Amino acid sequence: AVVSTQSTGDEELFNNDIELDSKTYSWADKYKPRKPRFYNRVHTGYEWNKYNQTHYDQDNPPPKIVQGYKFNIFYTDLIDPSVTPEYKLTVFKDDKEFCLLRITSGPPYEDIAFKVLNKEWEYSNRYSFKSQFSQGIFQLWFQFKKYRYRR
Repeated sequence: AVVSTQSTGDEELFNNDIELDSKTYSWADKYKPRKPRFYNRVHTGYEWNKYNQTHYDQDNPPPKIVQGYKFNIFYTDLIDPSVTPEYKLTVFKDDKEFCLLRITSGPPYEDIAFKVLNKEWEYSNRYSFKSQFSQGIFQLWFQFKKYRYRR
């Protein structure tokens, strides 16, 4: 279940959820398990390092890279709204470039997972890190750290 709208300049829609192993929940006999609705964005942009500054310009820009993600997951029918959804990162064994972002909540919702880049996150509010659960919406926004080259 995906909520979709059009993309803007440096953000694109990101709706690639990963199928998880089916598991039985202890509350499955009372409530029908279902996936939550979500609206996700991937933040892309140019990296203007020294190499790209010398080989590219504004008319011929370098390739876009992923700079961060914005996850908005809607848990409108949670049985216990005081329980906050949690996220967990797991690195793939065969591909170290990507990791699995798994978001877990309570009944009647199943876990949901996304394949994201395995880079270090910037946890500062200044760089738009947000991890909050308010009014039935879990928001996880993060940017990747930018490393400056120094001699």
